[in-house]
Amino acid sequence: MPNRFDGKETGEEFPLRLPEREKPESSPPGEKGNNPSSRPRGYLLNLALLLLTFASTLFAGTGLAGIDPFQEPGRIFSAGAPFAITLMLILLTHELGHYLFSRYHRVDASLPYFLPAPSMIGTFGAIIRMRSPIRDRRALVDIGTAGPLAGFVVSIAAVIIGFQFSQAVPVESAEGVALGNSLLFAGLEKIFMGDLPGGQEVLIHPIGFAGWIGLFVTTLNLIPYGQLDGGHIIYALLGRRMHRMIGMILLPVLFVMGILGMMKIFGSGLWLVWAIFLGFIGPHHPPVEEARVELSAGRRILGWATMFIFLLTFIPNPFQIK
Repeated sequence: MPNRFDGKETGEEFPLRLPEREKPESSPPGEKGNNPSSRPRGYLLNLALLLLTFASTLFAGTGLAGIDPFQEPGRIFSAGAPFAITLMLILLTHELGHYLFSRYHRVDASLPYFLPAPSMIGTFGAIIRMRSPIRDRRALVDIGTAGPLAGFVVSIAAVIIGFQFSQAVPVESAEGVALGNSLLFAGLEKIFMGDLPGGQEVLIHPIGFAGWIGLFVTTLNLIPYGQLDGGHIIYALLGRRMHRMIGMILLPVLFVMGILGMMKIFGSGLWLVWAIFLGFIGPHHPPVEEARVELSAGRRILGWATMFIFLLTFIPNPFQIK
């Protein structure tokens, strides 16, 4: 039923013999060496983007609550905070999952960069930069799954909490954005909202809407293409050749879904935009440094379970504006 939002473990290792490296010359006292870990890194940009994105999502949340932030500035925080704080927490949890497991596997990664945007939700999400290669497929699975799984858990919690404050309204009186249903979201709605009378649908609370966005972001990140999280996982599970083959099949499928969506047959025009974006970033995935290190059964299960979440959260037609 449509919803609306208104106004381990060890694998056999094969040691690689590497050429000896010359010892770096010692630096004079008072000078910094060339070790990346010794370079000063400022976090002002991360902090500034975090604050800007919180502000933009706060404004967006105010508008989604049906309040004009310019006419009623005194109500910006009270009206926008439920949405903004929830969405920021989901994005932060996702990126920190990647960051912490990158650190665990000694991959040089940045702290999250949030991306504010003048959009309905106030943000383009968040990213981290990986400055060094991923060593083996075990690290690839851990890093690739940590973000989506962490964000997924928080998103589920947000959806459940949001349903507690949502209400059923007549379809004819519902305005704004009609949200598409994934298998998972439809199941949660059935559990927590019950069977709605005919002619009614759910007007979802801002916390629940932020959770819906979090699930949709999980879907986008788990698309098995390139260096998306799903691409990392598929590369680790199936290898380079299958990773590339799946990407070559997936891109035309999304393109067709986008065209059919624009014709109002199946899918959404959003998938056309996403197919163009994925075509721009390309299907390439860099090789891991120790490709012969095998995955344990546990990591294989973890990887496939995470990709199953992609199926549970995929929405052919994410939303319609009416």
